[in-house]
Amino acid sequence: MSDWNEKIIAEFRANGGQVGGQFAGAPLLLLHTVGAKSGEPRVHPMMYQKMDGGYAVFASKAGAPTNPDWYHNLLAQPHVRAEIGTDKVELVARVATGSERERIWSAQKAAYPGFADYERKTNRQIPVVVLEPAP
Repeated sequence: MSDWNEKIIAEFRANGGQVGGQFAGAPLLLLHTVGAKSGEPRVHPMMYQKMDGGYAVFASKAGAPTNPDWYHNLLAQPHVRAEIGTDKVELVARVATGSERERIWSAQKAAYPGFADYERKTNRQIPVVVLEPAP
């Protein structure tokens, strides 16, 4: 894990889910996945969008040409955990498609224009992942 992620994770946990810097005031969660190849636990800080019955996260990787590793991890193992504020929740991930994806993605770009910048930087469609409570 990068030093950058480690600092954000530590700040998140020390401040009940709040961080400063570029994420100040933004909805942030810590997504826990299991490495698809390694089987090792991973933690990824990321912005989210609250939805009825769950959350959406975005595999933007700041507009890089490839999807982030966490996206591949949750495709292999969709049962994940997230820290949201001081809560820990068990969730199941699924990739949004069609009009659902477009609705969620459009709202995210409108609320946080940096996501539109990421979209312009890449040729891939940025995956929108819906996280819903585990049964």
